[in-house]
Amino acid sequence: MQFKQLDIKPQGSWINRTVNSPRFKTTLTAILVGATISFLFFYFTEGRNMESIPGKDIVKSLLIGGFFGFFITNSPCARGRC
Repeated sequence: MQFKQLDIKPQGSWINRTVNSPRFKTTLTAILVGATISFLFFYFTEGRNMESIPGKDIVKSLLIGGFFGFFITNSPCARGRC
């Protein structure tokens, strides 16, 4: 009998495995796209004159868009568990 040698690679730390996973990259891309779309929507509806808009409104818009991007990629229905 001949056996092949099992090649076991070290997995690395949890952070490296998470950052290099395709799911993390998809989630990060969706968050950035959601935040960008939310900012553009805010700019074209309310913020034509950027000098008079407080920074809180811009940050709130970015956070809401980022949350929607996160929710769309990580909801149970996105994972096929509906």
